Amino acid sequence: MPETLPVRPGETGNTPRPPRSVLVVGAGLAGLRTVAELRSQGFSGEITVVGAETTAPYDRPPLSKELFTRSEPVWLAGEGYGDLADLADRVLLGHRAVRLDAHDGDARVEADAGAGGGSVLLEADAVVLAVGAHAVTPPGWSGALLLHEAADAERLRSQLAPGRRLVVVGAGWIGAEVAGLAAGRGCEVRVVEAAPTPLARQVGTRVGALTVPWYAAAGVELRCDAAVGAVRPGEVELADGEILPADVVLAATGVRPATRWLAGAVPLTPRGAVPVDESGRVIGGPAAVRAVGDCADMTVAGVGTVPGGHWDAALTHPAALVAGLLGHDAPPTPAPYVFSTQLGHELTLVGRPHDGEEVVLRGDPDAGGWTALYLTRDAYLPTDPPAGPARLVGGFTVDRPRDVSPLRKLLAGGARPVLDLDRALDPSVPLRRAVAG
Repeated sequence: MPETLPVRPGETGNTPRPPRSVLVVGAGLAGLRTVAELRSQGFSGEITVVGAETTAPYDRPPLSKELFTRSEPVWLAGEGYGDLADLADRVLLGHRAVRLDAHDGDARVEADAGAGGGSVLLEADAVVLAVGAHAVTPPGWSGALLLHEAADAERLRSQLAPGRRLVVVGAGWIGAEVAGLAAGRGCEVRVVEAAPTPLARQVGTRVGALTVPWYAAAGVELRCDAAVGAVRPGEVELADGEILPADVVLAATGVRPATRWLAGAVPLTPRGAVPVDESGRVIGGPAAVRAVGDCADMTVAGVGTVPGGHWDAALTHPAALVAGLLGHDAPPTPAPYVFSTQLGHELTLVGRPHDGEEVVLRGDPDAGGWTALYLTRDAYLPTDPPAGPARLVGGFTVDRPRDVSPLRKLLAGGARPVLDLDRALDPSVPLRRAVAG
């Protein structure tokens, strides 16, 4: 039987009240920021943190962005994001959550300490799920490496010596970052992408096509519209039968929420995420449970469903979650935001564009920094050019940092401002001054 460790129960009754005890499941960035927000917003009750990780919270973006220049994790406590040992009353690392039993007024989580370590049953008024995600590979990809944890980065770094042949499967954020760094280190690098362009899922095929020349310029061979049939030691077989020799294969094919253990306890989306509103409350789930970070799919007014999986969400969304949990006024929901350094370029994506939306360019991709603006029309007519007011729904900047802050402010809280396109397309006009009216 698991040992029961009670965390002070809250009051029951018909009047909702803030919890007196909170259990945070997950000891990564989202979990740490949740604990820090609880304390900064005045929560004086008991906080317990349980996480499968055996190390203190560290920053994940440097694992790919600084693969060869940082051999040790970037500890979040040292970066000023807070220290779990100082903020929480109890921290149980190396304990993987295996069962959740939640109701409207309380919840219990069973966590397993591994072989010979036994398990504990933790009780609290409220549970915050910040369990993150895990990298995935298709079945049968023998020998393919991943890049999601510090141990993954160490393993990949040790194998990428100059002259080695690297095949990266996937031309998304991580795949492009590693490809450029490995080529710069002297590796022979091929990137294989099943979609028509790099970043097709993230920025759409029209904008993704503008990144294609970067690969050759960085000494990387790019294959698009090239699905992988199999990965075996020493080679990658494409769906058309072509064999690519490889000393190292990196599967940069995405992540999945680490939520299998939650099946039946809370609703899950088709991709396995916990559906939440802007306060982190589980849609259709028990009131005692919240979710945040990579494991959550958030419904945002004016935007729609925003999948977790990005560093900024784990950093910023805990503020609204904690405000809702404690009965405070929540800050506006930040616009979805992703940043990347790849193939000699600095990129940011703000908002959640879709491939079918109208795209206009602010600046010339052949002449320096530029920004792609994604637009919808209030009263769309099938005309050329499209008719109706142009509403901004997203922006993708390349080597143009001056547009990042205006985009984040204009799109915060699900806003869709109408643009004066003549001004918006003039890169000399500040973007904030291109809002109509």
